[in-house]
Amino acid sequence: MRIFTLVLLMVFSWLQYTLWFGKNGIVDFQQVDAEIQVQQQVNGNLQTRNDEMFAEIDDLRQGLDAIEERARHELGMIQQGETFYRIIGEDNQ
Repeated sequence: MRIFTLVLLMVFSWLQYTLWFGKNGIVDFQQVDAEIQVQQQVNGNLQTRNDEMFAEIDDLRQGLDAIEERARHELGMIQQGETFYRIIGEDNQ
């Protein structure tokens, strides 16, 4: 009876060890789960960036207003006949 109990205890210990620390055990599951959460955050950020880019592409395809706005803000261009005024604040003098 004592040997049987000892064997059962050893088998139970071995099963617990493989459950927690073996291949595909609880520890591996927690590590993979953390990696999945990080990757989902990265994917979410990339999806947001892609959505913004697709919206900008749609704006550029629809008309000249978006092109004009980009030329004004990014390139500092003005239309013919316009006057450009630069206002300098007091803290910049």
